Amino acid sequence: MENIQSKVVIITGASSGIGQATALLLAKYGAKVVLAARREDRLKEIVANIQQSGGSAVYVTTDVASAGDMRKLADYAVQEYGQIDVLINNAGIMPLSFLHELKIEEWDKMVDVNIKGVLYGIAAVLPKMREQKSGHVITISSVSGYRVDPTAAVYSGTKFAVRAISEGLRQEEGPTSNIRTTIVSPGVTSSELTESISNNEIKGWVDQMSHFAISPDSIARAIAFAINEPADTSINEMIVRPTVQPS
Repeated sequence: MENIQSKVVIITGASSGIGQATALLLAKYGAKVVLAARREDRLKEIVANIQQSGGSAVYVTTDVASAGDMRKLADYAVQEYGQIDVLINNAGIMPLSFLHELKIEEWDKMVDVNIKGVLYGIAAVLPKMREQKSGHVITISSVSGYRVDPTAAVYSGTKFAVRAISEGLRQEEGPTSNIRTTIVSPGVTSSELTESISNNEIKGWVDQMSHFAISPDSIARAIAFAINEPADTSINEMIVRPTVQPS
């Protein structure tokens, strides 16, 4: 993983799950990681863990649904490390519900975090990456970005959207600014995503799939693979799911 060494990597949603696993793995490979999430206590703990292991890490308490917070995050990364090589748009929520339940506040939150959060992340790092003539934007989508299931209409909509945004970014910035884009779409993965589901019956259905969930470390390894490819190679899309997951 020699191409990861010394890269400056911003990771949103870094306080648990895929974000935490990715931070730990990339720091192990020598990346300088900038962790972002809302839970400062968890961020402090993860940064301390990385630093005690000889890695380089800092954190910024961040709400990805705030464009201002995302600009401050990018500015801090440049202040601390001088550049931004990779942005991992990982923060996301999944409050599944039937449309007839009219959980409009939950729909709004999904749009704010899952779509606007990705756009605000891109807006925050793109000027620096264009200036550098290099960069890599990695966005965590989902298998729900390729199909729609009952209760997942809005969630799938947000994940279809970020795939479209990433493809647009690839076409606009790859040829002119050498900026790479990657979508990583996990299947059932151990994380805190189901905690946002307010319908207990739906949460029970989803939790039943936890027995075959893969570790967030599997997603972290996929992310590391994409980053480690040479600058002339862009891994644009990956689906990573349990072997036994049917769809």
